[in-house]
Amino acid sequence: MMDLTLTTAGFLVGLLVGFTGVGGGALMTPFLIYYGLAPAVAVGTDLVYAAITKTGGLVLHHHRGTVHWRIVGLLALGSLPAAALSITLLRHLAESGVNYESLITSTLGISLVLTSLFLLFRSTKSDIGPVVASHQVKIPCRVGICTVVGGALLGVLVTLSSVGAGALGAAMLMLLYPRLRTVNVVGIDIAHAALLTAASGFGHVQLGTVDFTLLWHLLLGSIPGIALGTRLGIKLPELFVRRALGALLLSVGVSFSI
Repeated sequence: MMDLTLTTAGFLVGLLVGFTGVGGGALMTPFLIYYGLAPAVAVGTDLVYAAITKTGGLVLHHHRGTVHWRIVGLLALGSLPAAALSITLLRHLAESGVNYESLITSTLGISLVLTSLFLLFRSTKSDIGPVVASHQVKIPCRVGICTVVGGALLGVLVTLSSVGAGALGAAMLMLLYPRLRTVNVVGIDIAHAALLTAASGFGHVQLGTVDFTLLWHLLLGSIPGIALGTRLGIKLPELFVRRALGALLLSVGVSFSI
């Protein structure tokens, strides 16, 4: 039986994701917690949801040649081990009888605040200039190290909150690789996010914190929502919506942090 509330939520989140490019975790996880799910189940279910939805974007960007896999590899070098360690920590806490919901909600609050600040103060990145091919991207040693460290930070935040793989990853890429065009930033970000959410989601499946019935309802609404949001992207005031969304996420993030 279809849960219209969850399917509608999936549609609305998909609509905003398709329009603004903001990761679904920043929108879906808080909703699921307010809906009444345990924070761990909300995070785990949303991670698997994100892995499925982002895989389609990964395939598309790979075929378009917009993914610089060397940079994705550096991010994953930090994020995947960090995700595994975070899952190990959650398993240890669960086996020890420790309630780790406060850890998840606090991390979620921090991730939402960081995401909202990026949305509120992000400048528009210009696509004017030559396309930089993957083999032409110069990665100095210090930039490579910062990429790995940044990936590790994303691995912890995403595994514990399901938030950050999209917006925070994009912010990091624009800071470390200013010569990349927007299409390449998006391609790299989606490719890495797909890998990270899949790994983190698998860990949560092992923990038993994924509700597959809930996942089905969310996907049923989000897929048409993303398609419609992508079409509306050329007709609506993106800057206004992005800043309004940033203000909303900031208030939600603060509420989870206090």
